[in-house]
Amino acid sequence: MPFAGLRVLSLESRRAKEMEALIRREGGEPFIAPSVQERALDDHGDAIHFVERLESDEFDMVIVMTGTGLAFLRDQVVARSSAARLGAALSRATIVSRGPKPLPILRELGVRAQIVVPEPNTWKEIVEAVAARPERRIAVQEYGRPNLEMNAALEGLGASVTPVVLYRWELPADVGPLQAAARRLAARQFDVILFTSSIQLDHLMMIAEGLGLESGVSKAFRDYTAIASVGPVMTASLEAAGFPVDIVPVHPKMAALVKVASETAAAVLVKKRAIFDRAARTESL
Repeated sequence: MPFAGLRVLSLESRRAKEMEALIRREGGEPFIAPSVQERALDDHGDAIHFVERLESDEFDMVIVMTGTGLAFLRDQVVARSSAARLGAALSRATIVSRGPKPLPILRELGVRAQIVVPEPNTWKEIVEAVAARPERRIAVQEYGRPNLEMNAALEGLGASVTPVVLYRWELPADVGPLQAAARRLAARQFDVILFTSSIQLDHLMMIAEGLGLESGVSKAFRDYTAIASVGPVMTASLEAAGFPVDIVPVHPKMAALVKVASETAAAVLVKKRAIFDRAARTESL
């Protein structure tokens, strides 16, 4: 099988079991270290206030960034009111869906997305989709942290942007697997690492720094481990941190990421480790 026993690290959390199964199916030896938990904000009043503002026609566009965030919104509104009320309120505005993931929940609420942002579903595609539209009072359902670049770009189009904060990303309650991943990376005990979200990198490096292993993990990324990124946003985060990406799928999907990594990681490792070995021999002369 393509991975042929390579040791593959994934930091996936919500879809950890699915990721493990994909890696095994491709012949890899998976190590899954959940790196994030999504925590809904405790104050449900913000969700109801957002619905009230929609009902008052204060927004003419809502950008739905994630299915998870929309589910949090639904659940928080249902705790105080009803899903039907949320659906009716959202239907008063133009709905922009960042890719297909929010669509099932929108359909459940009886809401149609007028715009579905195409792959690779980055903030740049969102801004391009909105640029030709007349709506300029925009609410943005955030994901685990604000997208300041997108908000600034929308404001540059003359829009007023209101973030709708429903949940935040935090370290998982059990950081043991993430600590073990950092230790094993520093000890060069992984061949491939799969990244599907920039927060995974942030939390891994936070844990590595706390263990005094940041340098060792960084060296493993650069010299020894094949780095696979799910798509452009993740790739930009890795490169900004100084880690060149070795593998990127054509389509920014988890299954596509595992598949292309399984097919190309061995060749990447041969090349990457040969460069490291030559540099090491040169330094020893």
